[in-house]
Amino acid sequence: MNKKQPTESPKDFRKLTDKTYQPTDSAQPVSSVDQPTGKKRGRPFFRWLKRIILSIVLLCIIFVLVVGIWDLRNFSSASKKLFGTGNALSVLQTSPLKSTNGGRVNVLLIGYSVDDPGHDGATLTDSIQVLSLSQSTNTGYMLSIPRDLYVSIPDYGEAKINEAYQAGEAAEFNEPGYAPGGAGLLQKIIDENFGIEAGYYTIINYSAVKSTVEALDGVTINIQSTDPRGLFDPNFGPKDGGPLKLANGPQQLDGQTALNLTRARGATYGSYGFPQSDFNRTQHQQLVFGGIREKLTWRLLLDPRKNSKVFEAQANNLKTDIQISEVIPLYKLLKRVPEQSLKPVNLRDVDGVNLLASYNTPYGQSALIPAAGIEDFDQIKAVITGLNN
Repeated sequence: MNKKQPTESPKDFRKLTDKTYQPTDSAQPVSSVDQPTGKKRGRPFFRWLKRIILSIVLLCIIFVLVVGIWDLRNFSSASKKLFGTGNALSVLQTSPLKSTNGGRVNVLLIGYSVDDPGHDGATLTDSIQVLSLSQSTNTGYMLSIPRDLYVSIPDYGEAKINEAYQAGEAAEFNEPGYAPGGAGLLQKIIDENFGIEAGYYTIINYSAVKSTVEALDGVTINIQSTDPRGLFDPNFGPKDGGPLKLANGPQQLDGQTALNLTRARGATYGSYGFPQSDFNRTQHQQLVFGGIREKLTWRLLLDPRKNSKVFEAQANNLKTDIQISEVIPLYKLLKRVPEQSLKPVNLRDVDGVNLLASYNTPYGQSALIPAAGIEDFDQIKAVITGLNN
């Protein structure tokens, strides 16, 4: 008879019942030895992040160096023409600006048309303005001196002031305290008649306006003609972008239109918006100057794609005795003066007072003299003194 075999012995059963529950692999707790720490898991990530940051920094440094070298190259090329030195780093070696006892920096701005082969009397200065800036109050004014003002020109005689430059060039004018040549003689006349010591001069030809505005991709000015139709001067032909026609209000001007505006005085039949002829022209010259000034920001000057055009426009069309070490201080001073604090001054209307009178010269020319009388500049000097205080 077969005996029934026990499935498990008591001993084995005891072992089975004494076993504690062991979870499956999916529920098996991970020991502290096996647990990956955050530090070990994060090291590759932080190494990758560090490499990315270093790469970005390196690219930024390379970009700054490339742009800096490009800027220096552009400025060096222009600097050699304008300041007589190709060492662009000299601009960083700044020096104090020449100023009057009252701390004012005065720059004589002279405009002529030697670059215009078809223009009669090319060395006659059609535009004479004085830019005066206060270093202490961050204010200034721009005085327009009419080209027809009748003055005494040393060693030349009485004539319109626009003849002074060519007279000084012909006589090779050279006196202490003034620049040599025509610019110096004009400085002396303005000093004696207006009481303004111009520490610097800048001679600008017509191409400077056109080239600079084009380099800046145009400028915006606000036309405020007394004629509701705005401005119109048919004197400019199609090849010169004419006729000049601008409505009142903000206008975006390209280089040719800006140039035409600085030259227009409404002397042609059918024109309108120029009731004071040459005085309106100087007002518009001031507007264009203000538009250019507003566009000359540090951001633009540090952009080598654009600053090369701006630098070349200045270098090819300006002459100045401003030194390269004075460029940055003068630029900073000009930018510190807000547009609303740079007052345009027209001798035909100074706070409602006309300081000029018409005059017929012995040669039959129409000219202007001080309202107080020929060669009597005391009233005008008093107004200038008030502006300087």
